[in-house]
Amino acid sequence: MSIAMPASPAVPVERELAAPPREPQRTPRPHPTRSPFPAVSVVVPVRNEARNLEIVLPAIAAVRPAVHEVIVVDGASTDGSLDVARRVLPWVRTVSQTRRGKGNAMACGFAAATGDVIVMFDADGSADPAEIPAFVGALVAGADFAKGSRFTEGGGSDDITLLRRTGNAGLNGVANALFGTSYTDLCYGYNAFWSDLLPLLDLPAIDAPAPPDGMLWGDGFEIETVLNCRVAAAGLRITEVPSVERLRVFGETNLRTFADGTRVLRTLLAEHRRADRRSSIRRSR
Repeated sequence: MSIAMPASPAVPVERELAAPPREPQRTPRPHPTRSPFPAVSVVVPVRNEARNLEIVLPAIAAVRPAVHEVIVVDGASTDGSLDVARRVLPWVRTVSQTRRGKGNAMACGFAAATGDVIVMFDADGSADPAEIPAFVGALVAGADFAKGSRFTEGGGSDDITLLRRTGNAGLNGVANALFGTSYTDLCYGYNAFWSDLLPLLDLPAIDAPAPPDGMLWGDGFEIETVLNCRVAAAGLRITEVPSVERLRVFGETNLRTFADGTRVLRTLLAEHRRADRRSSIRRSR
């Protein structure tokens, strides 16, 4: 599958922070639609990110056009992350995840979202909220899934090491060979998609019980790779959006280069087998 590149952000950006952040005007939305002016839900998974939320949430609220809602999904934080979120952004929506793992946190946020577009946004300060309109613009221009990339023209990273860059390039090659894509940054988690795709993504039900040992497939850090594989296997239109990754503001990263790289590779192989099984079932009908 080919990946289109947007020529430029389709929506203007205001970079000045609003103080204090004001609640956007909301219109009840019984079901998502694909319109030129979509309502945007920003899903922010957190675990002990209180200090970063003081910076990140007002910056998201300052984006213009204003987002429809910000959903903070908490993973049993012990540093008062939810209290901070409600203090710095009184209209924030807060959700507690139902099992462990970033994937489950994302799924809980997706289930709570009421917008037409869902933006996946990390809470550590490494992602730039001012890029949100570029992701939305790519979707409005015709993409089903807007994939952030640090390695396409206009992108960059203040954080990635040579080892991680090399590993990412190798994993890109595997993904592109298996799924016929042209990904340049498989492992980046800044993405956006139309919310009507949620049934197709087939993530674990948020009310499913956790297994006694381990995690449900898709509940962990493999979530970004799972999504990338499933939108590719479904033949959806993917547009890469240039993005600049900044350094985490406070705290330590949870990334583990070798363990995470191995997990991504296992995910690619498992999702390819899943896609093959589903294709065989469709052909046999």
